[in-house]
Amino acid sequence: MTEQDIRAIVEKQRTRFYTGATLDVEERIKALKTLRAAIAAHEGEINAALKADLGKSAAESYLCEVGMTLSEITYMLKHIRALAKERTVRTPLAQFSARSCRKPSPYGVTLIMSPWNYPFLLTMEPLVDALSAGNTAVVKPSAYSPNTSAVIRKVLERCFPPEYVAVVTGGRAENTALLEQKFDYIFFTGSQAVGKEVMRKAAEHLTPVTLELGGKSPCIVEKSANLKLAAKRIVFGKFLNCGQTCVAPDYILCDPAVKDRLIAQIKVQIAKQFGIRPLENMDYGRIVNEKHFRRLLGLIDPAKVAHGGSSNGETLRIEPTVLDHVTWDDPVMGEEIFGPILPVLTYDSIDEVIQTVNSRQHPLALYLFTSDKGVARKVMGRCGFGGGCVNDVVIHLATSEMGFGGFGESGMGSYHGRAGFDAFTHYKSIVDKKTWIDLPMRYQPYKKGKSRTVRFFLK
Repeated sequence: MTEQDIRAIVEKQRTRFYTGATLDVEERIKALKTLRAAIAAHEGEINAALKADLGKSAAESYLCEVGMTLSEITYMLKHIRALAKERTVRTPLAQFSARSCRKPSPYGVTLIMSPWNYPFLLTMEPLVDALSAGNTAVVKPSAYSPNTSAVIRKVLERCFPPEYVAVVTGGRAENTALLEQKFDYIFFTGSQAVGKEVMRKAAEHLTPVTLELGGKSPCIVEKSANLKLAAKRIVFGKFLNCGQTCVAPDYILCDPAVKDRLIAQIKVQIAKQFGIRPLENMDYGRIVNEKHFRRLLGLIDPAKVAHGGSSNGETLRIEPTVLDHVTWDDPVMGEEIFGPILPVLTYDSIDEVIQTVNSRQHPLALYLFTSDKGVARKVMGRCGFGGGCVNDVVIHLATSEMGFGGFGESGMGSYHGRAGFDAFTHYKSIVDKKTWIDLPMRYQPYKKGKSRTVRFFLK
């Protein structure tokens, strides 16, 4: 699309929004039900697209993309009437007589920019939240997942007119053209580098943003942990989608007393979950493109490979790989890995772990395996991170009952469920003042009697 095409879409959506067409809650419910039915009808095409783009199996596609999107729609259909209802709040006696309320109000025309690693979920879930809150939306899926982007476009064009929901495909030129427009809200999921550019462009129009970014999420394994279970869950979370998950455990910080046993259990779990030859496992995904494939190979130090390390350039697959004897000076620790490489480092004390985590960029997630409740309270209370788990990984984002998001370098704002509705909503504070009485204390001249009355009310 040209910039003129994109500008026309935004103008048409703004015109529709100002008609009030999106404000009726029953119309929002109708839109969500239409979207739910379309997703169910096109599930096979969605699965095929995810397989073509990322090598995902149908089971993984439903577990991590389609099913979670449907779950968010179900949550919104159940709660939308309550969420969209204005709430009466207490009016101070000094404002007598009046009614005060907080009125949920959609921002207007929103932009949703999504990444390639979970291309369906991370496009559709914020869209569900935006529509539930009463907005229109321009959706920009990633150019790196073209098959899924095409299916998203097909589904949304069959559900909604472009003045309500429009899909813009393409690459950098389209991204640049979109960010030149004045949106009322921007929701971006992706890298820190692009997130900074989104924020710079949004600042030109003073447009509020939600940024869902990433970072190096630590996985701490304390000496009292159930190592077998820890290994099982770490392997699941780390190598899901070939490690191309923003909340995947990026690296392990392990008590040296249990490190060798943990690595041994991780090897066992890799074989159990992905087979002896993971590169031949058709349910094991692939790296999204050759650029990222080559980048990841450059992070593997053959001298430090404790397990795996093999790859296939034709299929863009890298075996689940464990690196031992890693230090912070190794290249693999210099950036977010975003692939099936798991470095293992050790620590001397929990206090050192806390200092290590807090001295670096705030991670999107933090995971801790321990049987010591005191250690859990200390780490979860004193470390800064977006969200996380004790004795598990990744699953904290798989619920509409808690907001998901980072802070600092890992992002700003959150969504899922009520938090998602709130993200796309401005709450108007309204005082409806009655006319049958007018307290004189606020008006000049300010005499002593008025001052005494003011001090009585305001203290």
